[in-house]
Amino acid sequence: MSHNQHLSPHVQPAPASPAEYGVALPASQVLSQSRSVDLTTKGADSASLTASEAMPDPTKLSFKERWAVNASESQFNALAGAIGGFTSGIVTCPLDVIKTKLQAQGGFARNGSRHPRIYKGLFGTASVIWKEEGIRGLYRGLGPIVMGYLPTWAVWFTVYNKTKRFLGEYHNNSFVVNFWSSIVAGGSSTIVTNPIWVIKTRLMSQSTSHDRTQFSAFPKSSNTPTSRPTLHQPWHYKSTWDAARKMYTTEGILSFYSGLTPALLGLTHVAVQFPAYEFLKVKFTGRGMGAAPTEGEDDKAHWFGILSASIMSKILASSATYPHEVIRTRLQTQRRPIPGHEYMEGLGGVQPGVNGASQQPQPGPKYKGIVSTFRTMLREEGWRAFYAGMGTNMMRAVPAATVTMLTYEYVMRGLNHMRVSGKEKLQLQLGQQTFPGA
Repeated sequence: MSHNQHLSPHVQPAPASPAEYGVALPASQVLSQSRSVDLTTKGADSASLTASEAMPDPTKLSFKERWAVNASESQFNALAGAIGGFTSGIVTCPLDVIKTKLQAQGGFARNGSRHPRIYKGLFGTASVIWKEEGIRGLYRGLGPIVMGYLPTWAVWFTVYNKTKRFLGEYHNNSFVVNFWSSIVAGGSSTIVTNPIWVIKTRLMSQSTSHDRTQFSAFPKSSNTPTSRPTLHQPWHYKSTWDAARKMYTTEGILSFYSGLTPALLGLTHVAVQFPAYEFLKVKFTGRGMGAAPTEGEDDKAHWFGILSASIMSKILASSATYPHEVIRTRLQTQRRPIPGHEYMEGLGGVQPGVNGASQQPQPGPKYKGIVSTFRTMLREEGWRAFYAGMGTNMMRAVPAATVTMLTYEYVMRGLNHMRVSGKEKLQLQLGQQTFPGA
C-alpha cells in the first residue's frame, strides 16, 4: 500500500520533493533558495533596525538637560531672576510710566511757585498720556526697562543666594542672614544698573506735547494720539541710545549716577521685602525661596502660598520705604547745566514765562542731595508730596513683585526638574555600561 492510501479521497496529497527521495537538486535551484532565505533574514534585520532607530533612546540627554546637569546654582538663579524681571517689566511698564509721571511732576515747578497738576491719579494720568502720546507714551522707556530688569534681577538673585550660603556658615538666625543678604544683593545690583534706571526715568518723565500746560515747548503737530512733536530740543530724548549719548555729551558721566545715594538708601526696601517673603513662604508652603514642592504635595496650595507671600511682603516694604523713591526720582529727573544753558527746560529746569517769554536762569540746581531735596519738597509741596503716586505705585509694584516671584519660582522648578531628569538618565547610561547584557 502506498503511504498516501490513508488520506481522504477528496484531499490531494502534497507532491513529494525530490529531496525526500534522495534526489540531488540542481545547483541553480539550491542557490536560488539560499538567496531567498538570506533576503528574508536581511529584511527582518532591517525592519528591526528601523524600529529601534524610530524609538527614542530613553537614556539620551536633551540639550536642556545636559546644560542643567552641568550648571551651578548661581547660573540657575541668574537665569530665573532675569526671566522673572523681564516678564515683570513687560507686564507692568504702563503702570511704571504713570507712577514716574506722578512722582516727577512736582519738579516742574519754579522756586516759590505752584505748578498746575496735570496728572491726577491712576486713570487720570493714563487718560492724559493716552490722549497726548497714545500707546507709545504708555510704553515709553520700555527699552531700558528690559535692559535694566535683566541684569538687575540676575545680579540680585545670584548675589543674594551666594551671600545666604556664606553668612549661613557663621550665623544660625535665618532672618538676620536674609536681611544682610538682601542688603548686599541690593547694593550690588543698584550700583551695576543705576545708569540704566536713570535713562529709563528720563525717558518716562519727559513731556512731549501738552497744549494746556506751560512747562512744555512742544505743540501738537496733528490730532493723532501718537503724533511726534516737530520741535526737538536738546533735552528731548528720542530713544534709549539717544538719551545715553545726550546725557554723556552734555552732562558728563556723573549724570548716569544721579540719585545713586537715595537708591542705596532704598536698600531698606529689599531688606524688608525679601526676608518677609522668605518668612511668609515658609509659613505658607514649608519651602524656602526657589524650592519646589515634593512629589504628591498640593500644587495649588503651593502656588497660592507664593502668591500670598509676594503680595503681603511687597505691600509691607512699599509702605515703609516709599518716600525715598520720590526723592530719588526728583534727583534723577533733574538736569545738570550744559554749556550755554544754566538749565535745560523740562523737568526741574528753567520754564518759559507767559507768552513764551524766557526767564532768568536759576543760579543752581533746585535739588541738592537728599536732605536738601527733602526740605525743598516739604516747604513747597507739603508732606503729601512724599507719597505722590503711592496708590499707583502699589498697583504697579505689587503685580510686578508677584509676576517676578511667580516666574522665578516657576523657572527654578523647571530647571531643578531638568537637572533631576538628566541625572537619572546619566545613571541609566552608567548602568548600561557596567552591565551591558542587562
